Amino acid sequence: MNQHPKPPFPEQQQTMPGATGQMDPQPDHGEQSYKGSGKLSGKRAIITGADSGIGRAVAIAFAREGADVLISYLDEETDAAETKHWVEQEGRKAVLVPGDIQSAAHCRSIVDKALAELGGIDILVNNAAHQASFDDISEISDDEWELTFKVNIHAMFYLTKAAVPHMPPGSAIINTASVNADMPNPTLLAYATTKGAIQNFTAGLAQLLAEKEIRANAVAPGPIWTPLIPSTMSAERVANFGKQVPMKRPGQPAELATAYVMLADPLSSYVSGATIAVTGGKPIL
Repeated sequence: MNQHPKPPFPEQQQTMPGATGQMDPQPDHGEQSYKGSGKLSGKRAIITGADSGIGRAVAIAFAREGADVLISYLDEETDAAETKHWVEQEGRKAVLVPGDIQSAAHCRSIVDKALAELGGIDILVNNAAHQASFDDISEISDDEWELTFKVNIHAMFYLTKAAVPHMPPGSAIINTASVNADMPNPTLLAYATTKGAIQNFTAGLAQLLAEKEIRANAVAPGPIWTPLIPSTMSAERVANFGKQVPMKRPGQPAELATAYVMLADPLSSYVSGATIAVTGGKPIL
């Protein structure tokens, strides 16, 4: 059995949005462990925030299952190139698209790029997110509040609206929610609020798209060891990150990949409007 790292970790902080190479310990994205079996053969996927963390793990898994991948990211060129390397190592096409998904125009350009470079869209993974910690509501600026909503929920709407007309029956949309949607961390007020919105967006979308035979589901991660953590939390919180769940550790990005694969798999054709909790044993009520 794999021995996953447990806290305490070295105290560490980064500037946002963070970089994988500076993390200690290094996250596991399934580079050595994920084995594919052709579940997504010939599929074409857009994954936002695919340069690192959960997005990279999903990109690697999708490629090993036979999918071509568009890798959307902000400006983390080194991390994005690493994800591209792992996708291409599987003989799959990897398309890098940098840019800020706060912009509705950029979201539409991502979809246009997928159509031009991949030839279509079968899977949309809305995964990119902005997070910041605040101990008091007075510390949250108007700009910070608006930024969180623009990245986490507005972009999800823009991308989905642009992609759906081009998605054939049997396609899948997978949104990254959070355990914070049901059990909000008070220091993550803006982030947790958007994650609650994502849950409702996914539930409504699943019903709206059922007649088109397009499925919409969500994954709700608990504490996951990604660059978001050392770039948005205090060094002390990072050192003890994940200790609060029953498994006493954060999840590794690789440990979420199978949930996204299952939801993207055409054989999961009756699964829509669901949320898959990946929380290290902490129940979502």
